[in-house]
Amino acid sequence: MDGGELALVAIAGFAAALVDGALGMGFGPTSSSILLSAGISPTAVSTTVNLAKVATGIAAGISHWRFRNIDHKLVLQLAIPGAVGALIGVTVLTNVDGKTIEPILAALLILVGLRILWRFRSEPVGSVADADDLEHDPDKMPPFNSRGVEVAATAGGVTNGLIGAWGPVVTPFLLHRGLSPRFAIGSVNTAEVAVAVVAAGSLILSLGGESIEVGVLIAMLVGGVSASPIAAWMVRHVKPRPVGVAVGALLLLTNARVLAGWAELGASRWIAYGVIVLLIAGAACAPRLAARRTDV
Repeated sequence: MDGGELALVAIAGFAAALVDGALGMGFGPTSSSILLSAGISPTAVSTTVNLAKVATGIAAGISHWRFRNIDHKLVLQLAIPGAVGALIGVTVLTNVDGKTIEPILAALLILVGLRILWRFRSEPVGSVADADDLEHDPDKMPPFNSRGVEVAATAGGVTNGLIGAWGPVVTPFLLHRGLSPRFAIGSVNTAEVAVAVVAAGSLILSLGGESIEVGVLIAMLVGGVSASPIAAWMVRHVKPRPVGVAVGALLLLTNARVLAGWAELGASRWIAYGVIVLLIAGAACAPRLAARRTDV
């Protein structure tokens, strides 16, 4: 890759780290969308993203451990089925032709984008910056409905092996089950290290060194590390809802273009783009619309 393309990769890592720092999710889908749009093969994208997630995840996991944001039992509940799911996702990725799987990955990323858009269509209950959660620092994870955790972790592992999407699948599930954001994000980020190691390791063993683009990996790590202090500031000062809506918009628009090209839609693709813009506008304006209905 030339200097301009590596700069784009660094920007992808920077943007993905900002998103992940603000929402506790989104590093994989954001960086995968940008890298796939740059023409990098799906296997190289998955390997690069997962290797980058190992490095950033270890640092995040240590931080969460020091601040007692993790529950060791929950981490194991997530990591073991997540690793199994990652093996399934990688097996699919390495046994299907890249040109064949690209539209499938784009469709998955669109589903992840819709999931994020739905999650942040209104001010989320128990957001990352939940004041009560930050002020009260309990040592033990409060009880919550853990039914289906292993299933969600397996599904997250599969999507992580394919497109690097772990957090958008697992974190919202735990939050919707009533787990406090602090333990949800801390445990998910810590378990993600094991899932990313399995995914990246499986890809390397299956494909050898050809699945690693060292320059791309270094550029992404440089971008991600550079964003760390800004991400730390964002999580304290920026509300997660507008960031979540922006991420959903990025995933939908970027991958809709891929699918439109694959389906050879021609001018009719603008209808699809228009629908997506309406969805994004609806999610962005949802709180105001809800407030108006309440006033009436």
